[in-house]
Amino acid sequence: MYRKHSAFMEPADEDIKVWRYIDFTKLISLIDTSCLFFARVDKFQDPFEGSWPKINIDNRENLFKQYSEQYLSNHFKNLTRFIAINCWHENEHESAAMWKLYLKSDEGIAIQSTYKLLKKSIIDEETVHIGKIKYIDYETEQIRVNNLFGAFVHKRKSFEHEREIRAVIKKPPILSKEGKYDYEEETISSGLQIKVDIKTLIQKIYVAPNSPSWFLELVGAAVKRYGYSFEVIQSQLNKNPIF
Repeated sequence: MYRKHSAFMEPADEDIKVWRYIDFTKLISLIDTSCLFFARVDKFQDPFEGSWPKINIDNRENLFKQYSEQYLSNHFKNLTRFIAINCWHENEHESAAMWKLYLKSDEGIAIQSTYKLLKKSIIDEETVHIGKIKYIDYETEQIRVNNLFGAFVHKRKSFEHEREIRAVIKKPPILSKEGKYDYEEETISSGLQIKVDIKTLIQKIYVAPNSPSWFLELVGAAVKRYGYSFEVIQSQLNKNPIF
């Protein structure tokens, strides 16, 4: 279920549109299983996921005097194995950049929902927190260290174009009687399948701008086969201009 958390910044307008750019097989997986896949953070391509800015690192020993720098570094690096994330793009309109960035062919899909519906759609027993990513300069700015989510709701400014809405689940390592975390016992394998109400989640489905007509028909037929009536739309981003 969704649960509000102070570390997660919400958009001013909860009816803002959110988009998830995926391929056809992932769409079928979503509507077949009624589950969103949350990937484990250490499986992401960005090696900075879950890392801390330079100022935080420099001040860390003063804040956690009982631990060595090596222990702290190892602890925060290991935490990326115990956090899983599902990413969306916040935008009132389609994004040409997102089509190019996340789809490797013309047979791509964009699921359109809203921030409010994304929250409402989550019916899984796992606790899910959702909010906007804050983009900062990791050389000159810092993250508040009042909770472990800090490093997972910030990214480098070079990713600002993503305008990411992030859904996050934590399944922390087991704490032993001696007060030490057991990093060997994994709580997440490669990711988590989180149950959602598909009818609540999806408003419309767009197919990639250059996709052939048969692909549009295929997506529409697949949606109907699963008993849904979502509008399936051909993206018009690459339509011919009028002079």
